[in-house]
Amino acid sequence: MIEQFRAGGEVEGMHRDRLLLLTTTGRRSGAPRTTPMMRLHVRGTSYVVASANGAADDPAWLRDLEADPHAHVEEDEREYDATARVLRGSARSAAWSAIVEQAPFFAEHQDRVDREIPVVELINRSGV
Repeated sequence: MIEQFRAGGEVEGMHRDRLLLLTTTGRRSGAPRTTPMMRLHVRGTSYVVASANGAADDPAWLRDLEADPHAHVEEDEREYDATARVLRGSARSAAWSAIVEQAPFFAEHQDRVDREIPVVELINRSGV
């Protein structure tokens, strides 16, 4: 999937315009880790959702971002360095409501797990 995305063609099983590649730094290894995921734009802000398809545990990329919030983001039309901010409280609730309007299946993921699924804001550090 990563290679297909970077090559610029169709990405099997995904809508290219809804996909991003998030590269984090492994919290134990220090090595770069790239994960494809759905991108969500709400009122000019970019978010990713740590649902792990409704898994019981948070995904590894989220734990990596909690250890080091610096990431690299590749979208269809651009790439940039970002700072990740895991939303809490009312900021998370507001973003979650808007996200579920765009992608209702995230509500189904939340219903399947005991944890609160984290929402991560990706803040573009380059300003572009």
